Amino acid sequence: MTNALVFGAGGLIGSHLVKRLKAMGYWVRAVDIKEPEFSKSPADEYLLLDLTDYESVKKSISLHGHPFDEIYQLAADMGGAEYIFVGDNDTNIMTNSVQINLNLIKAILELGMYSSKIFYSSSACIYPEEAQLDSSIVNLVETAAYPANPDSEYGWEKLFSERLFSALHKNYGVPVRIARFHNVFGPEGTWTGGKEKAPAAICRKIASANWGTEVEIFGDGEQLRSFLFIEDALDGIYALMKSECVLPVNIGSDMPVTINQLFDIVADIAGKRLKKKHIPGPTGVVARNSENTFVFQQTGWKPKTPLARGLEKTFWWIADQIT
Repeated sequence: MTNALVFGAGGLIGSHLVKRLKAMGYWVRAVDIKEPEFSKSPADEYLLLDLTDYESVKKSISLHGHPFDEIYQLAADMGGAEYIFVGDNDTNIMTNSVQINLNLIKAILELGMYSSKIFYSSSACIYPEEAQLDSSIVNLVETAAYPANPDSEYGWEKLFSERLFSALHKNYGVPVRIARFHNVFGPEGTWTGGKEKAPAAICRKIASANWGTEVEIFGDGEQLRSFLFIEDALDGIYALMKSECVLPVNIGSDMPVTINQLFDIVADIAGKRLKKKHIPGPTGVVARNSENTFVFQQTGWKPKTPLARGLEKTFWWIADQIT
């Protein structure tokens, strides 16, 4: 039986990943500072630990003195635009997330557990800001990461941590896989409180709105993004882990939409006629889209879920939470 360790098992991707691994017959230890908020984890073991503490990480990564077959590092201090781009949380975002990654690498080296295959969850936020300021140039190939100039401290942290894990592979032969996620969304994700991402925030606002009323959108709503449904993200993780690719790859949809278009799709799902009210607020870069040629070449993966289908599942789940 394959065994796996999942850091960040209380978040959207981590909690769904635990369910997927268990359905595939894995033995799973899940670790996070919190439990999943919306459903009970099916993990064989769920440890509530602060992964910024080295001893907690060291305790986690050994399975009765033996290395895990697979380690999934999804734990990070992160959130949506209202958390990432306002500047108030930069110190926590950088120090907490880097410390978790340093702790994991230190524990692997101290315990000599070089055979575990490591998955590291990076982000499209690593790409240079200047490559994302023109809506006519949105496809981000993996090699566009350098020269580096991410638009946020979150992006800088993710890029630095990519290099940490790449160095671990280069110097010690630890098998490492790195995914740059592009806006993963789905049911059982954060949908309120300031850390939610655009699909969840829009679903919440529309579910709460009365027919014919105004709904607030940050900026002019013409920001371009691509959004990846959670089940496609899990397929991408599996395909990458089974591949031999040690270079970072995009895992995202390659079908961009504006935030205004995203709003219209969700309003249609809800069956509501609503007005957009554009207000000042954090918006991030002008345009960002996943270029999937390289990941398809390396893994055979490509997303399958149409955006409207994923949004439909997510909207009605969020609507149920509100009511």
